[in-house]
Amino acid sequence: MSLPPFSAAGFDDRHNVSGPLPRRVLMTVDAVGGVWRYAMDLAAAMRGSDVETLIVGLGPQPSPEQRREAKSIGRLEWLSTPLDWMVEDESELDRVPQLLSELALRHSVDLLHLNLPSQAARITAEVPVVTVSHSCVATWFAAVRGSGLPEAWRWQKRLNRLGFDRADLVLAPSRSHAAALTRTYGEIHDLAVVYNASRNACFVSARENFVFAAGRWWDEGKNGAVLDRAAADIDWPVVMAGACEGPNGQHLAIMHADHEGELSHDRTMTLMSRAAIVVSPSVYEPFGLVALEAARAGAALVLADIETYRELWEGAALFADPGDPAAFAEAVNRLTEDAKLRADLGRRARLRSADFTVEAQRDAVLAAYRRVMSGSDRLAAAE
Repeated sequence: MSLPPFSAAGFDDRHNVSGPLPRRVLMTVDAVGGVWRYAMDLAAAMRGSDVETLIVGLGPQPSPEQRREAKSIGRLEWLSTPLDWMVEDESELDRVPQLLSELALRHSVDLLHLNLPSQAARITAEVPVVTVSHSCVATWFAAVRGSGLPEAWRWQKRLNRLGFDRADLVLAPSRSHAAALTRTYGEIHDLAVVYNASRNACFVSARENFVFAAGRWWDEGKNGAVLDRAAADIDWPVVMAGACEGPNGQHLAIMHADHEGELSHDRTMTLMSRAAIVVSPSVYEPFGLVALEAARAGAALVLADIETYRELWEGAALFADPGDPAAFAEAVNRLTEDAKLRADLGRRARLRSADFTVEAQRDAVLAAYRRVMSGSDRLAAAE
């Protein structure tokens, strides 16, 4: 698959990216998943380039801590509208494009950075639109269930397609996810890759003999049930942090691992920095921030053998079949028994994590902004 050359390292010199930067960007967020961390880190990093961010939230209300963080970075507006993956009827999203367009006009926004492709559908604002596919239900179903969308949800695929077509540029957080998008939706004009990043300081504390994993375990894609079954045969204690109750009634019962529940980001990072081994059993990860944060902390990684993790962590982790609890237990126990291998993998992961800095991500996103602000996407399409 051929992709335009955005990456964590920036924009390819063959393209002119010397155009203007937007003065003010409207960036959508939600308070439920990893998009929050992505948006906060990116918006904070862009302030040094004199790019202001109007942070616009949709879906469940943020916590007081999240509100404080957002307001310390930019202006925060929260809309009483849902996220696409939390509704069953497309009509519940009818007001989204109008509200976003009105906010863009009211705040004199120069560019829309929309973190759900469906939010770009039917946008009427006369400013460039960059949309990011962090994940989507159509690619989730393909990876997790091995099927297309249920008939009742097919509108989501159609709405995403409209969003891709409306956007001046579509970003994906890995080549693997970009490939999944084209398999699912067909060709997407101006689809590019900008790797995600982590702002957390790279630190290594004294390692303790336990295994750590973090995720929204109610999400089948995080594959918590397989790790929980593997925990029964893993030599060291397995600690799983994260919610087991989902917003739409999803539930996972953890029987063998030590479940710490939903923790603050700081508390999660503290546990991660202490664990000798960090595991991610996910079958669906467009990028996988947990693996990156663990790598920056110097932990040895055991990851699901999926395309994304191979792309990002080949040579710096052990891989296991995500459908086989015994395979995960075997891989983890190989590390519990071999301190030298643990240290070597932790060192390799830490070195690899240096490729995914917030500064590199910021520079690549700003290059994307310059491109669409200069109109080079529209000019290229007309050639």
